Amino acid sequence: MPNCGSQCWLCDMPIRFDTYKGCTHGCKYCFVQRNGKYDISKVQKGEGMKALMSWIQGKRTSETNWCDWNIPLHWGGVSDPFQPCEHYYKMSYNALRVFAETKYPFVVSTKERIIAEPEYLELLKKCNCVVQISMVCSSYDKLEEGAPSFEERLEIARKVAPSVKRLIVRIQPYMHEVYGEVYENLEKFKAAGAYGVIVEGMKFASKRPGLVKVAGDYTYPKALIEGDILKLKQRAHELGLALYSGENRTRELGDSLCCCGVSDLPGFKVNEYNLNHLLHGGKPAKTPQMQKTGTAMCFQSLYQNTANSRRLRGESFESEMLNVYKTKRDYVNETFGLK
Repeated sequence: MPNCGSQCWLCDMPIRFDTYKGCTHGCKYCFVQRNGKYDISKVQKGEGMKALMSWIQGKRTSETNWCDWNIPLHWGGVSDPFQPCEHYYKMSYNALRVFAETKYPFVVSTKERIIAEPEYLELLKKCNCVVQISMVCSSYDKLEEGAPSFEERLEIARKVAPSVKRLIVRIQPYMHEVYGEVYENLEKFKAAGAYGVIVEGMKFASKRPGLVKVAGDYTYPKALIEGDILKLKQRAHELGLALYSGENRTRELGDSLCCCGVSDLPGFKVNEYNLNHLLHGGKPAKTPQMQKTGTAMCFQSLYQNTANSRRLRGESFESEMLNVYKTKRDYVNETFGLK
């Protein structure tokens, strides 16, 4: 069953779906690999079609029962749906068939070639979807040795863009050291058919000179990232590209607080009742379902202790969101780079 990721209090699209567990890209910066929860080089089947259909038909778990509408699914959050094993298992092809038949909205992230093969493009044309291609610059090829090269991904984008509602380029994870390359690549992204780009800074596991600690990771100072994003945004707009910031500290610098770039698409109703919108967007709308007792279990990963798990059973999604907003000020200030 699609599940609520660990960012339900931050993300507009927190419901994750993965057709595979593990990944053969071997990206040296991968956060999943760094977490060490499992050997990601050994790919296994993930969620099947029965689980996907259950979600589409309205079934929810204790962690997703706050959501009673067709919120867009984020497909491929921890594993690329179109990595080479897809040729054998066809899990993602079958998922596309379900999505094409039901017209359920989704955003899928990939670096792979298979999504651009004719049989997949034919299904994408029938889907209600946005495709995100992750690519930064050619200098990253040595960091992503198991994935198609930067130039290959540009070609993948060219093939996919005409078949989907939007094609978004994920400039993630972004490193300040390649700013010049990224600036020049914006024109290539536009030529490949991109609607917009998402920029999010690299998160490092260990301390390095010039980095600051944010919520357990080391990353670039906020002022440095802000400067890069503003210059990239100006150039993107000159080219007719939208720019979104995937980083909580700079989310308001993007063209929308929804960093996936879908909130203005018909049929893509995201969840704006989260900390980003409470801080930057005034009074975000909440649904009656979010106000019901027992809809706050998705906050368990924020606390990770038994006492709070018991307490959350008596809370609503709305009440716990406000509780985090009002009482966990150190966490909020650090996450959003507030003084």
